Formats: sequence, C-alpha cells, structure tokens
Amino acid sequence: MSAPEVRVVDPRAVPSGRRRLGAYIELTKPRIIELLLVTTVPAMIVAARGWPDTWLVVATLVGGALSAGGANAINNVVDRDIDEVMHRTRGRPLPSARIEPSAALAFGISLGVAGFGWLWATANLPAAALSTGGLLFYVVVYTLGLKRTSPQNIVIGGAAGSVPALVGWAAVTGSLAAPAWVMFAIVFFWTPPHFWALALRYKDDYAAAGVPMLPVVAGTPFTLAQIETFGVVLFGVSLLLYPTGAVGVVYLAGAVVLGGWLLAAGHKLGGDGGEAMRFFGLSNVYLASMFALMALDVVIVEAGDGGRFSPEWLQRPVLVVASVVIAAGLIVTAGRELSAPDRSNVNRVRAAFEVLLPVAATAFLVAWLWTG
Repeated sequence: MSAPEVRVVDPRAVPSGRRRLGAYIELTKPRIIELLLVTTVPAMIVAARGWPDTWLVVATLVGGALSAGGANAINNVVDRDIDEVMHRTRGRPLPSARIEPSAALAFGISLGVAGFGWLWATANLPAAALSTGGLLFYVVVYTLGLKRTSPQNIVIGGAAGSVPALVGWAAVTGSLAAPAWVMFAIVFFWTPPHFWALALRYKDDYAAAGVPMLPVVAGTPFTLAQIETFGVVLFGVSLLLYPTGAVGVVYLAGAVVLGGWLLAAGHKLGGDGGEAMRFFGLSNVYLASMFALMALDVVIVEAGDGGRFSPEWLQRPVLVVASVVIAAGLIVTAGRELSAPDRSNVNRVRAAFEVLLPVAATAFLVAWLWTG
C-alpha cells in the first residue's frame, strides 16, 4: 500500500506554552518509560544487596528516562505515517500536526545524548553505554529494521525494553553478571505476549497501516497459541534467577505463583479485544510484581538468616526444572513459527534465523548457569 500523505504543520496552528510542552512530553511516551523504570530500581537493589545510594538511584532513573524518552521521540518521527493511519495513534503530536518532524527528531536526539552524558557523569560508562545501546537498538533494529518487515518484530525488538535492568545493575557494580542477564531475559520473554495482546485488540489498525504484527500475518488462533507457549518459556526463565544465588525462596515461591497466574490467564485468553486488553493489563501487573518481589526477597534475605531463606541445595533442582520448561517451550514455539503456512522459502529462512537468535541466547544463558 502507498504511504499516506503526511500533514504539513501550519505554524499558526502550533500550540504554545503549556500545551506545546505537553506535546513534547507526549512524544516521550511517559507510560512506557514508567514501566521501563520499574525494572531498573529492583535490579539496583539486588545488585547492591540492599538499598543503593539514593543519589545513584535518582541519577540512574533520570538518565534512563532521558534515553528511553529520546528513543520514543525518534520512534514517533519514523512512524508518523503509520501513526496517522491507525486510530489508536493518530492523535499523537506528529500526526495531529502539533509538532514539526524536524523539531521532534532534534528533541529525541538531544534527549539521547543528554541521557548518555548524564549517566556517564553520575553513574559510570557501562551504564551510559548500555542505555544508549538500548536506544539505538530500538530505533535502528526494531523501528527501522523489523517493525514493517517481520512478524518477529516484537520478539527481537523487545530486547530494547529489557536493557533498563542491565543499566540498573551496571550503575551499581560497573559490570554485568548472570543475575542481570536473567532479569534481561525475563523482560525479553515477557514482551511478545504482552504486545501481541495489544496487537490482537488493534489488529485492524495494524493491517490498515501495513505493519506485519503476528495477528495480522498469522491470524488470531496462531497468536493465542504463541502467547501461551511464550508464557511457558517466561515461567521457566523466571525460575533461573534462583540458581544464580541472587534471590531466595521468597522470590522462588512468588515466581511460581505469579507465573502460574499469568499462564492461566494466557490459557483462557480468547480473540476478543476486551479480553486481550485485560491480559495486556495483567501482564503489566505481573512484570511489576516480579521485580518488586526480587527487591523484597533481598531485603528479607539480608535481614534474616541467608542460608534459611536461600538454601544452596535447592539451586540445582530448580535449574533442572527451569531448563526442561524452557526447552519444551522454545521447541514448541520455534517449531510452530517455522512450520507456519503461507510462507515462501525466503521467508522461512528468515523466520528460522530470527527464531533461532533468542533460542541460542537463552541456551547460552542456561549453559552459563549450569557450568557456573
């Protein structure tokens, strides 16, 4: 389909003062930033084995918000033609002609540069580099590379939203370790079912805009099945944090309960838009609760008898269970993707490559924990 004509901003129609400031804030997608930052502070608490320096927490949140806001603003510029077609997004600042694209782009780049400089000055270079890497991945790999070309767009592109957990860990320690990568993996495998639920609700919008989201390309039943199997993988990945020794049985028990709850919700999910949005909201609660649970566990373990709340003898059995669950889920979801109907040989090769990337990364993470 041909791209819709982009509206030209009439300078006389551009809002001023408070309304213009609001439009720029809207460019940053504040609600998405809130969710990203929910994963940062718990990662810092786990890394520090307690509450980190308060100034460092504030500084890291500010830097993360700047980077995420910059990424979202640039995304608004690139996707303004899509946003103008979709009912859900046509009221955003660029489709509604409240801000010029050039101004929005300059704003996004400025936020990204400011985020890097701020984190380097107030935290450390690894945290700054990771935050900016997340921005570049979101803009270049997801927005420019995958969103309009692949139904696996949100699977691989979801890595960008997983970076704040790494940033939080690196801000405290100056490096990365196995627990940080498990937190990254939790957000990574949470992202597809979360956004596929949104795509189910706005399937017609994505189809009209020519965006190959999974419900558009493969249909509702296929998407529902993938949501369920990704939920299985997510359940297994969430258990991996216990074998790292970073958390104890409080987290483990909570992860089993919360994971079972999300699995049950995914199993009951139908193709109705209202049901999809309820699952979308439940998945937000799940992620926030999981990371809050990590922080709570550390507080309990550090305040009490660490051996009693985090017995080492339990780590290997949990790793066995997690490995089996993850392997089963990945085999099913990858096999389903590779055998999906109505794909050319070229698309099958591409699908194989895109599916095998997260499979290989997860296998490496599990092997690391087994050998560690």
